[in-house]
Amino acid sequence: MNTKVQAAVQTWANSLSDLVPVLKGIDTTTKMSDIRDSYAKMLAQNPAPAGVKFEAVNMGGVPGTLVTPDEIKTDAVVMYIHGGAYIVGRPDGYHGIGGNYAKMLGARVYMPDYRLAPEHKFPASVDDTLRAYEWLLEQKIPANKIAFSGESAGGAMVVSVMVAAKSKGLPLPAVGSSISPWANLEHTGASMSNREGLDPLNSKPVLDILARAFLGDTLANHPLASPVFADVTGLPPILVQIGENELMLSDAMRLATHLADNRVRVNLEVWPAMFHAWHFYATMLPEGQQAMESSVRFIEAGLAEANP
Repeated sequence: MNTKVQAAVQTWANSLSDLVPVLKGIDTTTKMSDIRDSYAKMLAQNPAPAGVKFEAVNMGGVPGTLVTPDEIKTDAVVMYIHGGAYIVGRPDGYHGIGGNYAKMLGARVYMPDYRLAPEHKFPASVDDTLRAYEWLLEQKIPANKIAFSGESAGGAMVVSVMVAAKSKGLPLPAVGSSISPWANLEHTGASMSNREGLDPLNSKPVLDILARAFLGDTLANHPLASPVFADVTGLPPILVQIGENELMLSDAMRLATHLADNRVRVNLEVWPAMFHAWHFYATMLPEGQQAMESSVRFIEAGLAEANP
């Protein structure tokens, strides 16, 4: 990891230093809105590529951002589900990755701005993202022309929103790409302890606090909060990409195994020495660009297979 990337990742890690004291009620002066603003500004330093435009869109009552590339090559669309521990994050921080998907696929990308905890606890984020998906279907976009992608909490929601859609009897999207998924809020994977100190972004005690702030009274093994416990039968092909330095490594591998056990077509990519959601740094990190390209290839193949 070059020094430029190291500095960027350190800035990312530092941007949430105020969050835990606020969530625990120790800091009563810092506002959640300020933390969210500074987080979005920090992530927005990962620039959007040239040749894409962004506009606000109402996804059936859920605010969102539509990314449109200058060169549209397909009528398929991507729903990109951002991460941020279900507590921070919003589309304006994701112009980099959203723009890259739009440009690389030549497809429109929709990014829902779902409600966040602790004000809106589980299952608000899943409900809103499911509603946004339903809205895409209402726009007469066929399910087999829709791909899901997302990172971290959004990587988990790639799977959990499909499970919620299945429960509701909705047709499922063609394909999913799950980046660094926060797939098990029980945090029982071996890497939760043996990668402590190697993961530059996460630590288990902090993840435990974030998970509880999101869950409220809900158990961490709820299938829509932790997709490793969900009934995933019948889901479309899913790519799981995880950095080998991540606390979430073991639980992401468990998610891939769980999908495979239930006859879901799955690809698992473990990227040596990579950190959480390294795709953000595609402009300065070769592995970030390569992982984006791999995700795009998987999405293209999934869409092609669903539209023979």
